[in-house]
Amino acid sequence: MSDRLVLSRTRAGWLVEAVSRTVLLPETDADGLTSREDLFQFLTRRLADLPSVTAPPTDRLPPIEQQEVWAAGVTYLRSRTARMEESKAVSGGTFYDMVYTAERPELFFKASPWRVVGSGAAVRIRKDARWNVPEPEFTLLISPKGRILGYTSGNDMSSRDIEGENPLYLPQAKVYDGSCALGPSILVVRDALSPKTEIHLEIRRAGATAFTGAASIGGMKRDFGTLVSYLYRELSFPNGAFLLTGTGVVPPDEFTLQSGDEIRITMDGLAALSNRVE
Repeated sequence: MSDRLVLSRTRAGWLVEAVSRTVLLPETDADGLTSREDLFQFLTRRLADLPSVTAPPTDRLPPIEQQEVWAAGVTYLRSRTARMEESKAVSGGTFYDMVYTAERPELFFKASPWRVVGSGAAVRIRKDARWNVPEPEFTLLISPKGRILGYTSGNDMSSRDIEGENPLYLPQAKVYDGSCALGPSILVVRDALSPKTEIHLEIRRAGATAFTGAASIGGMKRDFGTLVSYLYRELSFPNGAFLLTGTGVVPPDEFTLQSGDEIRITMDGLAALSNRVE
């Protein structure tokens, strides 16, 4: 029995993929699927019961149902350094160092489900921003009871100049139409991911690589469980939640996204989350 399954949302329904089998879940299984506390066990049973699909649908929708999307910040040393640099005119940016070393993490609302785009769709840069970057992030699918059910790739699009001008502008730097991409699928595993698991970013411009970088789970200051526990302390999520867990990959300060750029974010075990920039 496979210890890793890939769950994808298509226009025809949810696909479950194992090493040697792919099945399409019937409509009766679809309601609240990604909120199931026993998601791995449920999908394993359906893989055994349902007939294989010989020609799986190739269209991928964002792998989200009714969940809110939240995000954590300053969870990597590289992110702390970048935030301090962009905010050095405001108290030297030292508040980001305080967040990095504090017990309580930074958590903020990122997107409602209808604002999330999937692989192949466009992400956006703000018209009133001059310094824009993608932020590739391990993203957790969390159950209503706070259990980590799966993992996907996330892009936390950010306007660094707006946040750097004043940290109270963070919602405007982070939350706008086209600022969040998830997918293309959800990795559902029996056990927790290895700390060596990596997420990779490639930005292509005019057919050439403009930037590339990678980070691993092991480079995070706080583990996934800690981030989830703080998110769920005084908040309820009847449909569960997605949580972007911060970035360890930040382009150099002289880099900013341009319309027409292509962003590819790849997490070990999943196909790339690919988006063009508008």
